Amino acid sequence: MDLHHHGDTETGPGLLDFAVNVYAGPRPAWLEAALLEGIAASSAYPDAAPARAALAGRHGRTVDEVLPTAGAAEACTLVARLRPWRRPVVVHPQFTEPHAALEAAGRPVTVALCRAEDGFRLRPSAVPTDADLVVVGNPVNPTGVLHPAAAIRSLVRPGRLVVVDEAFLDAVPGEPEALAGEPGVLVLRSLTKHWSIPGIRAGYAIGEPAVIAGLAALQAPWSVSSPAIAAMVAIAGAAAESARRARELTAWREHLEAGLLDRGLVFPASAAPFVLARAGAGVHAALRGEGVAVRRGGTFPGLDDSWVRMAARPPEQTGRLLEALDKVRAGARVRTARVRAAGA
Repeated sequence: MDLHHHGDTETGPGLLDFAVNVYAGPRPAWLEAALLEGIAASSAYPDAAPARAALAGRHGRTVDEVLPTAGAAEACTLVARLRPWRRPVVVHPQFTEPHAALEAAGRPVTVALCRAEDGFRLRPSAVPTDADLVVVGNPVNPTGVLHPAAAIRSLVRPGRLVVVDEAFLDAVPGEPEALAGEPGVLVLRSLTKHWSIPGIRAGYAIGEPAVIAGLAALQAPWSVSSPAIAAMVAIAGAAAESARRARELTAWREHLEAGLLDRGLVFPASAAPFVLARAGAGVHAALRGEGVAVRRGGTFPGLDDSWVRMAARPPEQTGRLLEALDKVRAGARVRTARVRAAGA
């Protein structure tokens, strides 16, 4: 299984992109201005201290509880190297980068599966009691499931670090179930999806000072660029626009869910700006043939290629996806009828 397979590899020229979970809209003018200011400041080595202070203020934490990173992916690598983990556990299906980073660091991973028949909900009992590291998404990529904070808190143990990937929580109105500041918990955040800046690697970690200090000691010097720092400072003060985007993404997702329900497709309840649907074997490739890119599920542990993940998009784009899906499914029914007739 290719743990480094991500949605950006599913897109291509001429394809309508439902594979990448990046907000489908323009960046605010103030963010464009901040990025330009960051470029102008790039004649000097970057100083992440202003971003650290701004992000700490945004979450009501102290600066020694926050570490800006070059995206959430860098944070995953730092976590993998933080300690000589004896039994790291990754709760799947979820974003595969933490799993890949642990394997690259020589730490064999134990998988705890959330099952489709349970709605992909977290079962704390599935996590081995001797796990010293547990990684879980919330809301989960790719299922969209938002686990109760209490369920994640129940995983905390002495000598265990619980890492929660909250990369999409800013897209959930009100950011429920947030765990920043919880003892024994390290929260990872990303700013790239919500703010349409995937080319600007901007993320951060929130945790106890000793854990943050350990991560910082492993971080390459100047890993966070000046444009990313400027973006972090600007975004940290943009609560109103962040909330507006979250509401808009929710409306887009609900429109997509209604269309999928009308077509009898199965999907878990999502709180995230995407939907994981069991569309059937071959649908991923067939949609691509119709000019629509969706994210195939089979590269996530615990899923197969009958599952596809579809990003929340404006209704007009979603209509085109649903039309392509109708065409693909109609073609599949015709082929099935022909096979049955031939065998009669």
